[in-house]
Amino acid sequence: MNAILRLTTYFKCLFILLSAAGRVLGLTQPTLGRQVSALEKELGVALFDRVGKRLVLTPSGLELVDHVRQMSDAADRISMVASGQSQELDGEVCITATEAFSVFLLSPIINKIRQAFPAISIEVLASDRLSNLSRREADIAVRNIRPTQPDLIARKICDVSARLYGASVYLDRLGRPITKQILSQADYTGFARSDDMIDTFRGLGLPLKAQQFPVVSENILVQWELVKLGGALGMMMESVGDEESLVERVQADSASLQFPIWLVAHQQLKSSNRIRAVFEVLADSLSMLSGK
Repeated sequence: MNAILRLTTYFKCLFILLSAAGRVLGLTQPTLGRQVSALEKELGVALFDRVGKRLVLTPSGLELVDHVRQMSDAADRISMVASGQSQELDGEVCITATEAFSVFLLSPIINKIRQAFPAISIEVLASDRLSNLSRREADIAVRNIRPTQPDLIARKICDVSARLYGASVYLDRLGRPITKQILSQADYTGFARSDDMIDTFRGLGLPLKAQQFPVVSENILVQWELVKLGGALGMMMESVGDEESLVERVQADSASLQFPIWLVAHQQLKSSNRIRAVFEVLADSLSMLSGK
């Protein structure tokens, strides 16, 4: 397995360097320069020209890119198949989910996994970007959309509801009872002041304007902190919002947003006992969110 890991790492690093994507890894210029020089020495060919602080692919480097990409993909497949053969309930499993889901809902489930399988270690990749399971960026993904890739398997676990919440202190300032007239003049927070965001609220019966979003953020944790502190109204999953003592549903009988929870893994990895075990605990635990 160590030899496979070394092979995979070598070709992936070579591909990244040839793609001039060292910045994605957070490599400093000196570090990137040393690695490039070492690769050029090992391959016996100049891969880059140095133009100031930039690295520009030479004709030889350009010619190698596609070949190395194929080798990197092949190394990924070798690693995937080898991992799938593991029958031990130990080792690491990487789970990816959105930032909000990772922070609010995964922690108690991970505790359950650790209690059931103490030899399995867990890495949580909290990101709103969809990780590439085919390239082993993660082993299991919790997603809100069904994957279309043929090499992935997916199980729909449940549907989850999200509602509009506000801090009790902010709702007091707005004036009770909270009417649609009051809501039409309140401040809101969301991901952007885009038409899509405004359409989302319109679907809840709230015809808002862009200027009613004084603070927006791509990070829902920032939004939620603002809501809890009474800075604006915002959306959150019921299972989180209903448990937060600082906030309350803006209108108890208001419409909610429904979105699905899908559990996804690569088909090769389902033959791995440790990944299958974690997958099933996740599925059982997440199914309890249904209707929340």
